[in-house]
Amino acid sequence: MVRNVAAFTDTYLPTVNGVTYTISLWRSRWNDRFGRLSVVYPHSSTYEPRSDEFPVPSVQAPIYRQYRLGLPVVPTDLPTPDIVHVHSPFTLGLAGLRFGTRADVPVVATYHTILADRIEQRVPDIVPVSRLEDGCLAYERQFYDAVDLITAPTAVARREIRERIRPETPIEIVPNGIDTTTFRPVDPSSFIDTYDIDDSAPIVGYTGRHSPEKYLSELIDAAAETDLTVVIAGDGPSRPALEAQADALECDVTFLGFLDREELPAFYSALDVFVFPGRLETQGLVALEANACGTPVVAAAAGALTRTVLDGETGYHYPPGETVALREAIDRTLAERKRLRDLCLRRREMISVTHSLAQLQTLYDELASA
Repeated sequence: MVRNVAAFTDTYLPTVNGVTYTISLWRSRWNDRFGRLSVVYPHSSTYEPRSDEFPVPSVQAPIYRQYRLGLPVVPTDLPTPDIVHVHSPFTLGLAGLRFGTRADVPVVATYHTILADRIEQRVPDIVPVSRLEDGCLAYERQFYDAVDLITAPTAVARREIRERIRPETPIEIVPNGIDTTTFRPVDPSSFIDTYDIDDSAPIVGYTGRHSPEKYLSELIDAAAETDLTVVIAGDGPSRPALEAQADALECDVTFLGFLDREELPAFYSALDVFVFPGRLETQGLVALEANACGTPVVAAAAGALTRTVLDGETGYHYPPGETVALREAIDRTLAERKRLRDLCLRRREMISVTHSLAQLQTLYDELASA
């Protein structure tokens, strides 16, 4: 049985996003239940490594300047594992691939992010965007063809890999999973009081990065000229524009900034509906966190959210970009909230990280014994 795993990632704590949350949670739960999961990640001066965390020298990333780019090196004190698991195809992903090859152990890669679709949003002034996208896909194909197994968090993400990247490596679905011990229904009264949230009207909201690919302007447009209370947690480069939009529309929107992870269950529990307009998700963990707290989700019918959110069970979808349809989906979800809440809570075990790691353990064992 596989006990020791070395994970290589180009993004990690203190950065907060779905990838860093997943790897940190996997590390904690794997070490509790199965053995040892070490994490190799870019050094940050604002984060103190814990046991089994191995920072490497890093520089500021050229496009995503809030991230650090780790140098493609392997810590000399990193134990030789049974499996190497890489979580990105960049510098540390390459270091992990090289390390696994030299150690003669299987290498698994998880596909977390749809890279090609984000190029246009990050480099809009460059004319040959299609060339950049083609180059990105060619590089990803070469990288993923070099590993022994690819995991994708959803069937949609697997289809994306097969149709666009087209690697020859086998692909298995392993949901990232969430911490259902933390994410559960709680009494939100204190949270509502602390942040002075108006709960006299239905509360809808979102938490996560404020960036163009999240399309949060659609939520504000949909809430304009309604009695909805909107609360948006998190931060990012789009926040000033979103605040200006809310002011211009005279929409009741409260921007909470980053919340401590311990506050998120109360945040989700305070919402009547969680709204997720993003279109480039490979899973959409925040939607599952909301569901685990009993809050239904209205999501764009795009990307993995078409599978993460189950129509009529854990929420509803709307056509991306259609504000009226989004408003109607919110109204429908509010009208059915009690039924949807019950169905959300019934699915808690299925979306737990414990379930995901059990799947991963089986795949690791199959690779190690092959």
